[in-house]
Amino acid sequence: MSTTPTITAPYGAWPSTISAARVAAGATPLSSLMLGGADGSDIFWLAGRAAEAGRNTLQRHHGAIIDELTPAPFNVRSRVHEYGGGAYTVDGDTIYFSHFADNRVYKLDLVDDDAAPVAVTRAGKQRFADFVVDRAHGRLIGVRELHGDDPHAQPANTICAIDIATGDETVLAQDADFYSSPRLSPDGRSLAWLSWDHPRMPWQGTTLWLAEVGDDGTPAAPVRIAGGAEESVCQPEWSPDSLLHFVSDRSGWWNLYRLCRDRQRTEGLCPMEAEFASPHWTFGNSMYGFRSASEIICTYIVKGVSRLARLLPGSGKLEAIANPYEEIRELRVGPGYIAMLAGGPTIPLELARIDFTEEGVEILAQSIEDLPDEANLSIPTSISYASANGRTSHAFFYPPRNRDVAAPEGSKPPVIVISHGGPTGMTVNTLNLKTQYWTSRGFGVLDVNYGGSTGFGRAYRDLLKGQWGVVDVEDCVAGAQALVERGLADGERLIIRGGSAGGLTTLCALTFHNVFKVGASYYGVSDLKGLDQDSHKFESHYNEYLIAPQPQAEALYQARSPINHTDKLARPMIFFQGLDDKVVPPQQSEMMVDALKQRGVPVAYVPLEGEGHGFRKGENIIRTLEAELYFYQRMFGLHDAAATPPVHIDNLKD
Repeated sequence: MSTTPTITAPYGAWPSTISAARVAAGATPLSSLMLGGADGSDIFWLAGRAAEAGRNTLQRHHGAIIDELTPAPFNVRSRVHEYGGGAYTVDGDTIYFSHFADNRVYKLDLVDDDAAPVAVTRAGKQRFADFVVDRAHGRLIGVRELHGDDPHAQPANTICAIDIATGDETVLAQDADFYSSPRLSPDGRSLAWLSWDHPRMPWQGTTLWLAEVGDDGTPAAPVRIAGGAEESVCQPEWSPDSLLHFVSDRSGWWNLYRLCRDRQRTEGLCPMEAEFASPHWTFGNSMYGFRSASEIICTYIVKGVSRLARLLPGSGKLEAIANPYEEIRELRVGPGYIAMLAGGPTIPLELARIDFTEEGVEILAQSIEDLPDEANLSIPTSISYASANGRTSHAFFYPPRNRDVAAPEGSKPPVIVISHGGPTGMTVNTLNLKTQYWTSRGFGVLDVNYGGSTGFGRAYRDLLKGQWGVVDVEDCVAGAQALVERGLADGERLIIRGGSAGGLTTLCALTFHNVFKVGASYYGVSDLKGLDQDSHKFESHYNEYLIAPQPQAEALYQARSPINHTDKLARPMIFFQGLDDKVVPPQQSEMMVDALKQRGVPVAYVPLEGEGHGFRKGENIIRTLEAELYFYQRMFGLHDAAATPPVHIDNLKD
């Protein structure tokens, strides 16, 4: 088949087979990998259903069959910390899960094919996540978040036991602001967990505790094992021979450690400049597991790219395991195999199984089943470039790519710079149809891991300490300028877009710099003081790290909040906002829209009913992509004047 382009069209106006509907239909979020069944050979995961209002359903790979275990209306999702995760657990052939609609925990018996989920907990204002089954005492142990009648009061978080037979709840650990990761030893006699307090986030400082469990199920006085105000500990797990393992960044990198058998000291297993963990935004993260007491299977991140290996704790030897992936999001180890949620530049996020005795990878599920022709896929390049104050920043650059279309000779493409959310997080290079939607239309995309991103060690992560709205913005600006200098972008058609925290980066870049010509904010932060006032408990003190504690923060809030400087914002913008968003409330977007309307700047606003922090419904994914494309094309004179506009733009001058 010929690969010679048959059409010549301007960058940004290429016809593409990757429609917004295809993006929405093809993107099935996969998450929350677990193993179970009588012999541990069953693989479980959650799949998002965009066509069903974004609900999560539990899937099982059993033998050669994939079953849906929780049909509608069940939605396997937790709202603890608002971001959730850890919404179910598996105990042999029994499932326990949180149902999003009522926040109750349900039990599902898989042995009986006709069994329906049965409520375990009583109706109330409590939410649950991050479960472990305590068979000896007939209970679940998990994180409970108890809300009161006052919607403005912060909920109480505890480690709580749930009697499976009666639904009675017993608090096992309390008084800290936050808890996660309760983990029982194989013999059920020891319980480990994590806690932390305001104003810290879990990637700043957490404490790992260990308590002996009495015959009546009551934990004895806990002993601190690791962690503290400046040490982030995460992912505690027990080895088959009852040694407690965990990940800590005490060296400046999230590395693996274990508690020695005498329980008097800890030891590092494989010190290296790599990250064996990711930030604890959600519960249930897993990046290592045990093949045996003497062998760990793990994934780790080097400069934003994942690696897979076996680690021999006795010697510290790390051996690479061949695989085709560059992102390994979750990993579980079963009898004779590894299960992973993983992806790469030409591989969408997928559920993969690697057998220890056979070569190759078995694909069990894919987030995208209808893959575009590889000739139409933009393959990213990992780039590093100079930024402000001598920093080096990192990004993935996706050039325009469409086999059937060429741009006029000598022209340069518009480039969309993406500022990821978090802001403590990272972008990856796994195949994403949303990115390919743009590149197949003749846009370049620069996906930036600005200073403050994870995957590059704690020092890089802490570059954002006190510098949110500064370092992230400088790195996005420098990335765009680097592409222009390298001849890869049209300096007059630079775009910046971002969601949530990335929305603040976007707004600051357009307000305080003169590099980008157009912007898109997805539920972005515009008012830092308002964010403090409206934020939920988990992030209610996050700005003390990102900006400064009060009262010093007051002047910085004034200086960095785009809503206070709308007189400097003269670039067209489009805003997208879920009206049910509890993380970044709608007024954050609406204030900016109103200000731009009053100033006569072209602006569009797309409010979405029934959507929260991130859009799950297929029709809204389509609507937002089509509106965003039209907005860019309209601003750059690339639109089809005869077509019906998918969004109204205020202050538009013909």
